[in-house]
Amino acid sequence: MEMADYDVIVIGAGCGGISAGALLAKQGRKVLVLEQSDRVGGCCSTFERDGYHFDVGASIVEVIHPIRKAFELLGTTFEEEVDLVLCDPIYSYIFEDGSRINYPLSLEGTAEVISRISPEDGKQWFRLADYFADMMRQTIETFFTNPCNGFLDMVKMGTRNPRMLKFLPLFFRSYQDVILKYFKNDIVQQTMSFQSFYCGLPPELAPGFIALIPYSEHEGIWYPRGGMIQIPQAFRRLGERLGMEVRLNTRVDKVLVRKRRAEGVRLADGTEITSDLVVSNVNAKKLYLEMIGEEHLPWLARYGIKSYEVSMSCVMLYVGVDYRPPLEAHHSLTIGPLQMMNDFWWNEFRKGKIPERVHGLICWPTESDPSLAPEGHHVLNIMGMGPYKLEGTDWDREKQRVAERMIHGLSERAIPGLEDHVTVLEVSTPLDFERRLLSPGGAIYGLQMDLPAQAVFRPAARSKSIRGLYLTGASTHPGGGVPSTVASGLIASKLIEKYEG
Repeated sequence: MEMADYDVIVIGAGCGGISAGALLAKQGRKVLVLEQSDRVGGCCSTFERDGYHFDVGASIVEVIHPIRKAFELLGTTFEEEVDLVLCDPIYSYIFEDGSRINYPLSLEGTAEVISRISPEDGKQWFRLADYFADMMRQTIETFFTNPCNGFLDMVKMGTRNPRMLKFLPLFFRSYQDVILKYFKNDIVQQTMSFQSFYCGLPPELAPGFIALIPYSEHEGIWYPRGGMIQIPQAFRRLGERLGMEVRLNTRVDKVLVRKRRAEGVRLADGTEITSDLVVSNVNAKKLYLEMIGEEHLPWLARYGIKSYEVSMSCVMLYVGVDYRPPLEAHHSLTIGPLQMMNDFWWNEFRKGKIPERVHGLICWPTESDPSLAPEGHHVLNIMGMGPYKLEGTDWDREKQRVAERMIHGLSERAIPGLEDHVTVLEVSTPLDFERRLLSPGGAIYGLQMDLPAQAVFRPAARSKSIRGLYLTGASTHPGGGVPSTVASGLIASKLIEKYEG
């Protein structure tokens, strides 16, 4: 039998793929990372236009324990490799009437702000914080950095840390249930409602444990000086020192499978590269149905992978401006009543309608790192939710009009003067994300993150259908987001060390 070209081929240099590649190189393996675009990072990346540096999708990093652990396994620290700027305040909330309030980093400071609105909710804030602080202590190490390939893994987690069981009810309640349990004031509820979309679902559909986010952000959110690409770049740098090879602008079309074992890849140009193992950072639906093919899958696996829905998509505006925008934090949220978030989901997003009102995240990275724009200028990355399929039209026809309407709407309420100061405007629609990142449906969190697609129900990190195939990225455990995808790379490397010698 001929020797393979590489020990491991990694498809995709997103945070999951590039971290797995570096950790596998640390194990002494010959690793090749293949990335179809011209830079690493996927959604956690940065590009330049006319002197302005824009982040593709991810805008900060939080819950950084899995990232710290990955860097420690590589013999260094996250803080040594990436210059992290602490963001404070956490948010500036901009309401429909243009008024705003800010939540500072400190729990006590946030309690003061909430108490001015509702003294009772101010007390409840500390109760929520205590509950989720305990949850983080019990689950981050156990749940986020260990495999969840089957029910036995779940049992092991519970056996190792029985206190985790205290939080089991969160898996059977909605995000909205949790928020309404703690807070009664409409304004306070509004400030807690949008974060459900960080798992790609409205408050009434997001799992209850996602209500951890309004607390976890107060343990720290950071921005990497130089842009979000600095995180995957650091993994690339460390991996290459250990012998990892990275090829950009190299698209993989097929995973080579023989007798249900992965044996390498075929590139878009027809070149075949062999390997003992394949690690995929590609969306799991695309991986199994297109790159592997249904003919290599058992019938139950075919049915299962087809049953997953891809996650929500979004519209991103990348805006360069020649003035200091009238914002008050690295992150601002334009928000409305909690029920409006649900109504938007059912009446606009799911029906393929372009949102009439601008509700979403405004990221102002030059607040944290002025070097990302020419002197006196600033960068804004604006995320609005947008459906992949539009009713009666398509994004290529609508993108410019939608961008102009978003800019105008934000100028009226959230960022006065914005439309008079735009010097650069780039737009990424769900269709653009699909084309550029090869993400089906423009999905930003891989697969839907509702309860039937969590943990053991998500596609397994160690494939159950194809031997020698491992998964990383947003569509495997523990899900979407920078820390979660790095955790997936860590998990895949652990599994390979355990099962592949």
